[in-house]
Amino acid sequence: MRRALAFVTLGLLAALPCSAVAGSLDLRLGAFFPREKSSLFADDRELYTVEKGDWRGFSGGVEYSARVARNLELGIHVDGYERSLHSAYRDFTSSRGREIRQTLKLEIVPVGLTLRIVPGSPRATFSPYLAFGADLFYWRYEEYGDFIDFEDPTLPFYEDSFFAEGVTGGGHVAGGLRVRLTHDVSLSGEGRYQAAPKVAMDDDFRGNTLDLNGWSATLGVHVKF
Repeated sequence: MRRALAFVTLGLLAALPCSAVAGSLDLRLGAFFPREKSSLFADDRELYTVEKGDWRGFSGGVEYSARVARNLELGIHVDGYERSLHSAYRDFTSSRGREIRQTLKLEIVPVGLTLRIVPGSPRATFSPYLAFGADLFYWRYEEYGDFIDFEDPTLPFYEDSFFAEGVTGGGHVAGGLRVRLTHDVSLSGEGRYQAAPKVAMDDDFRGNTLDLNGWSATLGVHVKF
């Protein structure tokens, strides 16, 4: 699955105009705030010691852009989010009263194109912008640790791991501000909302749905070359 995503990334790079040689690079770091409205998140909160908001975590990305008109940029980006939660069953313990513990892990990697509108002069100190675009979201969800066999009346627990992964299409809208430091370097701040239809999970989580929607807030560096 990751190899296929790499081929998609190379294909999007090839779609950029030849003028992309005189482009710019954005590096950004921040946080992602998942919306958490799907059966998977609801089941996790009911079964494990996971609360709404626990999935907020680190995100970051890189974007390569080309100026296609005076106030218009076209870019390709790869971002990433990963969060691991250490949890335990809410209502069940071992025969000795110990917690039955496991780890829940979610990864989301958006790869896509962005059209960015940057009004005003390229030499302005402050440059606000609006952006929108299309994405492919690679996702992977995993649980590993100790789990209860609810089909056995004695409720034994055992060590195991479960996962599901896939790729789905979606998009994003964003707004931000660049603050020029030198002719070629600016600081940037951006708020972004990514959106995709709820994913019907397969593999070990067949029957569940996963919500990939959410906000991200990042700070970064914008470099022209």
